[in-house]
Amino acid sequence: MADSTAVSPHSVVPVHEDRPVYVIGGGPGGLATARALRARGVRAVVLERSDHVGASWRHRYDRLHLHTTRRLSALPGLPIPRSFGRWVSRDDMVRYLERYAEHHQLEIVTGVEVSRVEPAPDGTGWLLHATGGRRLTGSAVVVATGYNHTPRLPDWPGLDTYTGEFLHAGEYRNAGPYAGRDVLVVGVGNTGAEIAVDLVAGGASRVRLSVRTPPHIVRRSTAGWAAQYTGVLVRRLPVRLVDRLAGPMAKLSVPDLSAYGLPRPGTGLYSRVNEGAIPVQDVGLIEAVRKGRVEIVPAVEGFEGGKVVHAGGSRTEPEVVIAATGYVRALEGLVGHLDVLDAHGRPVAHGARTPHTAPGLHFTGFTNPISGMLRELGRDAEKIAKAVARRVERTRTAH
Repeated sequence: MADSTAVSPHSVVPVHEDRPVYVIGGGPGGLATARALRARGVRAVVLERSDHVGASWRHRYDRLHLHTTRRLSALPGLPIPRSFGRWVSRDDMVRYLERYAEHHQLEIVTGVEVSRVEPAPDGTGWLLHATGGRRLTGSAVVVATGYNHTPRLPDWPGLDTYTGEFLHAGEYRNAGPYAGRDVLVVGVGNTGAEIAVDLVAGGASRVRLSVRTPPHIVRRSTAGWAAQYTGVLVRRLPVRLVDRLAGPMAKLSVPDLSAYGLPRPGTGLYSRVNEGAIPVQDVGLIEAVRKGRVEIVPAVEGFEGGKVVHAGGSRTEPEVVIAATGYVRALEGLVGHLDVLDAHGRPVAHGARTPHTAPGLHFTGFTNPISGMLRELGRDAEKIAKAVARRVERTRTAH
């Protein structure tokens, strides 16, 4: 059943009460944007498809901690409590998001999924089609459904014949069910690397990690200096310059794992970031690989019965395969008809900017910046709110 946290009518002066700004998604980006809009006197209604805010955080694996610092991960208007530690846990992040919504008295409606956004029939604002036959008209729309929306699985031949246990990383919670078992983790992003380490600690009999493209690996913190701080400092620098600087630093801080099947990448660190590959922050992978507890194997090419076929023709026969193969944004059904997505399904405009074909339609949280997703979501929220408030004011003045 949907519930709503009402906004006090005495705390803000809403503009266009009959047409609020609809924020689709009750994760960090959606909540931060709703708060920023409310602070500018614009009524914002968050529509969340699940029963709670922060749904994606609630369903991640148990050992998950932020790879960004507490101080640089807080959303505008409320610090993350110091008691949560420097690297905030999954459960504490959920608590923080709940507290954030309550503290700012955000108007949130849960249990409502928006399936399609289109221009309003009268030519002003946007019409949202939602569950239960709802048709909602807003003055503007902010899509904040998240970077990790729908699990992505490669089209592996023979997967339907695999006789072992198979799951996407989004379904993984902890190593308990895999103790004493032979597990193959496919994908060496931060999620795959951390799950592999978790499996080792949890007593899996054998853990292999399938790698297609060797990642850049960085220390989460060196002598108290968080990797995120460097990301913030270099974000605006030329890509080639950052690539040149990162190479020698990596050789100093991270051992060469080539002998273990994990050579240093041939492409620069920041170039890879621009391609969508954030560096892997080491939370035990380096040690596990060097001690042989995590074995590196080639990319998965397909399945044959109970076996996994790897690049080069080698085969393994794990009891369990965990696909840490990422997510897709899944925006096509929602806004694909509006000519606002690129060939990869990503929004052509982000933050305060809106597509020229869709003024008043904003997107947040669909990039993966080197400086930290949460930090940039907060900054985007303020920019979006400023742009929306300016547009609403112009509309009110015109009428």
